[in-house]
Amino acid sequence: MPSDSTNLNTKAKIQNTFDAIVVGSGISGGWAAKELTEKGLKVLMLERGRDYQHIKDYTTASKNPWEFEHRGHTTAEQKKKYPVIHRGWAAAEAVMGSWANEEDCPYTEVKPFTWWRSYQLGGRSILWGRQSYRWSDLDFEANAKDGVAVDWPIRYKDIAPWYDYAEKFAGISGSLEGIPHLPDGQFLPSMDLNCVEKDVAARIKAQYKGSRHLIIGRVANLTAPIEGRTQCQFRNRCWEGCPFGGYFSTQSSTLPAAMKTGNLTVRPFSIVTKVIYDKNTKKATGVEVLDAETNQTYEFHSKIVFLNASALNSTWVLFNSATEIWPGGLGSSSDQLGHNVMDHHYNLGASGQVEGFEDKYYSGRRANGFYIPRFANVNGDKRDFLRGYGYQGAASRQGWSRDVAELSIGADYKEAITEPGVWTIGGGGFGEILPYHENKITLDKNKKDKWGLPVLSMDCELKENEYKMRKAIVADIREMLEASGVKNINSWDNGHAIGHGIHEMGTARMGKDPKTSVLNAHNQIWDAKNVFVTDGACMVSSACQNPSLTYMALTARAANFAVDALKRGDL
Repeated sequence: MPSDSTNLNTKAKIQNTFDAIVVGSGISGGWAAKELTEKGLKVLMLERGRDYQHIKDYTTASKNPWEFEHRGHTTAEQKKKYPVIHRGWAAAEAVMGSWANEEDCPYTEVKPFTWWRSYQLGGRSILWGRQSYRWSDLDFEANAKDGVAVDWPIRYKDIAPWYDYAEKFAGISGSLEGIPHLPDGQFLPSMDLNCVEKDVAARIKAQYKGSRHLIIGRVANLTAPIEGRTQCQFRNRCWEGCPFGGYFSTQSSTLPAAMKTGNLTVRPFSIVTKVIYDKNTKKATGVEVLDAETNQTYEFHSKIVFLNASALNSTWVLFNSATEIWPGGLGSSSDQLGHNVMDHHYNLGASGQVEGFEDKYYSGRRANGFYIPRFANVNGDKRDFLRGYGYQGAASRQGWSRDVAELSIGADYKEAITEPGVWTIGGGGFGEILPYHENKITLDKNKKDKWGLPVLSMDCELKENEYKMRKAIVADIREMLEASGVKNINSWDNGHAIGHGIHEMGTARMGKDPKTSVLNAHNQIWDAKNVFVTDGACMVSSACQNPSLTYMALTARAANFAVDALKRGDL
């Protein structure tokens, strides 16, 4: 499937006026393109990185492990060129081509910040973990109740229909649990917990009298075919791209839908450098683009602009759109642009061994695990910190490569590797980070990228509330595993630099008042009502659930509003 409906290689002759421009092609950008084109608008999608076509460009997805030149490992040269990616688990031979070139695209760390970027068509929608959870009013009301930052301008009732809409199209598998603060959704049949996970789930339920739950993850992997996409094959190689379309990505889902309309034009290698603002109409007239291959500059014009370049890059565009009216950038009138950076803190948890299931095993590589929803500061549980955390994890049996005494050639070694190892179970915590005004990004005009553009400077850190929470995260998972009969428990806390959770949020928050927020309740920039921001930049708080499903719902909701406003002549 070609990724563009118009060949854009002949740059001098291309159309430059559209109904709408979408900046970015990841999860929220793909949704914006789908919604706007299906409503009849002619849309230009701009992607700063390379074209990346469904199936054709998934070059490693069907390789056997022994076919990888470096057997899955990265090279010494890659470790030198990609130091940020090598700070965690993201460095793997199969996906190194999907991460942004760190030499071409540097950033400044006032404080440690791990920023994993993917500059290609589809962005991180190819690479994401696919965990998909709704928020509830526990999350949307939290700032107001706790006196933190500003109140969300929406509540669950405002977004619930859009969660329904997004789940049905994306294909979210999950179980109906009736947990008020983790609302059920429009789910495909759930994947199964394995026998050990079911046993531990029952023990947790009994020990905590139903106040804690271990459930199967809610994941954007299909358990039944929809819209020409084949169900998940349990290969668990999702981040290499799925040839079956078994999980939601721009390439498998929103892009084909947008292309089907005939209303979409996709332009790769297009770095949006600014939103063009008309001070007389107080609206944007389009965007300026730097061609990443030729270094030529172009202008594209439209009635509306959707910024979906990812939380920090969308704000970079707004910073770089400064004028004499808005010297701090478009949307800076509230002094909130670039502030309130959030993420989810993790890199901590516990694991141990489970006895009594030696005669049990499982089949396939389930592309999912269990989820323990938040229980801290809920239903009478009181802590010495605000908000809470959830856990993601799994139980499994060790493979043949486990440490064995008979690590030598011979009969004992051969016999040892024919038997699966012991059962283990473990979980890692994902905690909420509060929206601190002092956690911020700014433009570093003294440092430039490959194209001579200023880079972002990151000045963000965890604070006392998060450090108190981290102690509880480890203590609680240890306690739950002990209560479930798990043996030889090992816990860890490897620290967390913001960004490592890959859930960057904030920097252009929604709100009720233009004096304290960048966006209104419909994701419009207060200072330019035909510019919408619906990626992670818009978030007012971070909750502890994975945020991507909320981005999908907010984007669909904002696109519907934008088109209706266009029809009324309001934009």
